[in-house]
Parts: sequence; structure tokens; C-alpha cells
Amino acid sequence: MKAENYSAVTEFFLVGLSQYPELQFFLFVLCLLMYLIILLGNSFLLIITILDSRLHTPMYFFLGNLSFLDICYTSSSIPQMLVILMSERKSISFLGCALQMVISLGLGSTECVLLAVMAYDRYVAICNPLRYPVIMKKVLYMQMTAWSWIIGCLNSLVQTVLTMILPFCGNNIIDNLSCEILALLKLICSDISMNVLIMTVASIVLLMIPLLLISISYVFILSSILKINSSEGRKKAFSTCSAHLTVVTLFYGSALFMYMKPKTKYTKASDEIIGLSYGVVTPMLNPIIYSLRNKDVKEAVKKILSRLSHLWKI
Repeated sequence: MKAENYSAVTEFFLVGLSQYPELQFFLFVLCLLMYLIILLGNSFLLIITILDSRLHTPMYFFLGNLSFLDICYTSSSIPQMLVILMSERKSISFLGCALQMVISLGLGSTECVLLAVMAYDRYVAICNPLRYPVIMKKVLYMQMTAWSWIIGCLNSLVQTVLTMILPFCGNNIIDNLSCEILALLKLICSDISMNVLIMTVASIVLLMIPLLLISISYVFILSSILKINSSEGRKKAFSTCSAHLTVVTLFYGSALFMYMKPKTKYTKASDEIIGLSYGVVTPMLNPIIYSLRNKDVKEAVKKILSRLSHLWKI
């Protein structure tokens, strides 16, 4: 069949996990609850870092950006996912799909870089504590954050444009719950070697290199912690890094599984579950992990609650 005989695609149908109709309502309730937790948890953490002056440090500036990023990331896909799960006609417009992909891919790429920047901040704080105020000046950490957003957005814009300008040749059934770039590339009927090359390079630059830098940072961090004489000092130093290390493990583990695994390892159900993991579960756990293991955040919460209690009495 000649290419000119194909009809243009104006909408896509998201049919991920549709082979399990009995689970649709359960997934709807589960995703809705997790989304509400994401909004409440990350908003609360973001507000605390803004209101408490003691948290106006590079570490909490990065953490505030991470919370804001997770709110935007999940809001770009979960509301549409909830609609898809409960509707009979599981469709999304071509423009809506492109917009969802550019936002989610951009924010996901930004988080890769931001987590590496946060690891560097922890490295300086623990390995060079006396020079920390000199090195991590406001101009530097704001520039590092800005470049994280710029790099992530540029990567997303390039990959989304190069994907959406290719012919889909009438193929508009996306075997996923969202407009994920890997699922869309399967629908394209022309050569996608350039897209695959760019995605591979992006995966190395935004996944492998940041993960390598994070690993190197934590080798030095662990070495410095072990040299601390006081057991209380070692415990305090480790607690400041354990939350970040936990988030890194969850995020990079699922992302590497999705984007760096061999094609022969493709299994549809596992891909969709892993997609839900880094798209929903990780953003939900981030504020919980940082709050439960962070003394400063706990004290800030107590301080704010004390103020509210005082105002309520007045």
C-alpha cells in the first residue's frame, strides 16, 4: 500500500491494561488516591520549604523544585489516565497526546539531572563542610537548577517533535495508559532509526552519566562518613543522604528498566506496571521519604502547626 493512501491520525486510543477489564475500577481508585497523596504531600513539602526561613538552603531549594516537578509531572498524565480508565471511548486528541508527551518527558528528563545536582550538593556538604557556604552560593545552585530544567525541556522538545512529525499511517492504538514515547514509536510506519539513535544518546546523557556521577559522589560520601569519629555524627550524616539515595534507587531503577533494557526483554504487562511505578508511585513516595527521615522538616512542620494553633486560639 502506498503512503498517500493512509489516513492522517487525528486522535489516539489508549488501551493499556484493557485486557483486564475487571481491574479498571480498582486501578481508577488506586491512581486517584495516589494522585491526591502526591498533590497533598508535595504541596505541603513545597509550602514548608518556602515558609520556614531555616529551610532556605540549597538542599531544600532543590527539594522544593523536586516537589514542584512531581506535581506537574503527575498532573500531565494522571488526570487523563483516570478519564481513560473509566470511559468506554479511551481516546485523546493528537495535540493532547503530543502535549502530554512533551511535558512528561521533559519533566522526567529534568528530574534525572536534578537528582544528580542534589547528589553533588550532598557531596559538598559532607566531604567539604567548611567550604560548603563558599561553594554552594545562591547564584550557583540557582544556575544548576535552571540548567536542569533547560536540559530536560530541550531533550523533550527535540524528541517529541521528531516523533510527532513522522507518519503514523492510520495506526492510532497506543498500548499504554499514557502517550509514552516508546509506545508511540511502535505506531510509526517509516524509518525511526534517527529517533532511536537520539533516544539512546539521551538515555546515556540523562540516565547513565547522572547515575554514574551520583554513584561516584556517594563513594566519596560514604568514605567521609566512615571517617567521622562520633557515632552520632555518622548517623546524622547518613540520615541526610539516605532519603536522596532511596529516591535515586526508585527513580533510576524503573527508568533504566524502561529505556535501557534489551528489546528481547519486552513484556507488555511489566512495562505498564513499571511505567506506573516511576509515573505515580515514585512521586508519591518522595515527600514521604524526605519528611519521615528529615529532622529539619519535622521541626518545620511542628513550628507551622504551632503557629496555626496559636492563631486558632486567637
